[in-house]
Amino acid sequence: MLRDRDDPMDLFAFIPTLSLAMDPILAQLDRLLADDVLFQRVKADLLRRAPYTATRGRPSTPVEVILRMLVVKRLYHWSYEETAHFVADSLVLRQFCRVYLAPVPAATTLLRWAHLIEPSTLTALNDRVIALARWLNVTRGRKLRVASTVVETTMHHPTDSGLLGDGVRVLSRLLRRAKSGIGQSTGLSPRAFRSHMRRVRRLMRQLHRLARRKGEEATAGLQQAYGWLLRVAQRTCAQAAKVRAVLREQASQRAQRLVRQCAQFLPRVTRVIDQTVRRVVHGEVVPAREKLVSIVEPHPQIIVRRQTGRAVEFGRKIWLEEVDGGLISGYRILAEAGQDFPDLPDSLVAHPQRFGRPAWLLAADRGVYSAANAAVAQQAGVTRIVIPYAGKAPPARVAQERAAWFRRGFRFRAGIAGRISVLRRRFGLDCWREHGEAGLGRWVGWGILTANLAKIAHTFAGRSVLPRARAA
Repeated sequence: MLRDRDDPMDLFAFIPTLSLAMDPILAQLDRLLADDVLFQRVKADLLRRAPYTATRGRPSTPVEVILRMLVVKRLYHWSYEETAHFVADSLVLRQFCRVYLAPVPAATTLLRWAHLIEPSTLTALNDRVIALARWLNVTRGRKLRVASTVVETTMHHPTDSGLLGDGVRVLSRLLRRAKSGIGQSTGLSPRAFRSHMRRVRRLMRQLHRLARRKGEEATAGLQQAYGWLLRVAQRTCAQAAKVRAVLREQASQRAQRLVRQCAQFLPRVTRVIDQTVRRVVHGEVVPAREKLVSIVEPHPQIIVRRQTGRAVEFGRKIWLEEVDGGLISGYRILAEAGQDFPDLPDSLVAHPQRFGRPAWLLAADRGVYSAANAAVAQQAGVTRIVIPYAGKAPPARVAQERAAWFRRGFRFRAGIAGRISVLRRRFGLDCWREHGEAGLGRWVGWGILTANLAKIAHTFAGRSVLPRARAA
């Protein structure tokens, strides 16, 4: 029988009869986030928003709400917009985030507050969470395994022509803004604000066509097209430098903001021009550490992989220290993407500071091995050092690595690969999506902090609430 509609029903009248409750994981997280030390550290950063934030102005979003909403964001891998939407839509999340019946802060409001939290604060918050885990007997810090991984960035694959095109595009946008603001009130001619983007796009299409061809004629065509593209980029840099000199004499905030932006991007475009001349014109091999891979984000590095898949990654290398209990006790964003063995001594110094004693077992892969590291670990008081020998091992070393205790320790070391996989899949450490060096620190810090909180909550909630593995 075809029906037109159901009888009307007031769902809101049934809310008091529903059994609304947090799931065991959220309930444990709720208890962990009630720690006053976590609250005060976040509050200290938020007070920097304005000189009289603590005493004047309209009542802000509570610090507790900001902290809990940022944890929820990374726990469920949501954007700021999704976090604001789903918290407003869920009574359980409203209760967890302490929003209650008040309006949920907008995504832009949450974003502005989040950018006030420093990466160093997140490191301190993670240290506090590890201290809570020790107090709750989640970990004793007797076992330590270390490894490094790469956090990539959201950027297109860098090419010389693409970087030159990006540089001209960014500088042309600044020139257009300067023309609309102060162009009529200065003695600069209209040619100083001229955009060359049409020519750049035509040259880039020509380069893409010539790159697919082979032979001397195609090589000569590439050299000629690159020459024209370099001249256009140099001309745009000269225009931007001339306009910046005039803007410095302006007192308006808009003019000074454009001066700062020109000072930020001009050296980067000049560096791209220099590396293109070295590589394309002179045929020089430019070392990876000297290359700029993005005009907007100069922080990513070229990282060569020694595994199957992509040969090169563009991002930053991070160092992870995991202890028994599945917690990341420490992490560092490395300045250089080199070998792993120079980073171990700092971990051996930091571990006793967190746990009051050295680790009984230290495990790492062979990239961390060096004779100096083995000596430092012994001096630090580590009893079992499970780091495979790098190179051809002597007979005594081969016998040691075949011992039962060494094999057990090396199986323990393999678990950090699974931890890295979880961090990448569930907590966003596969790719960072915030700008600047501080944005990278916040992205990595929130991911690791939330992962540790979730691990402690899982430990207390019990295995019965964990999702069952699917049958093969």
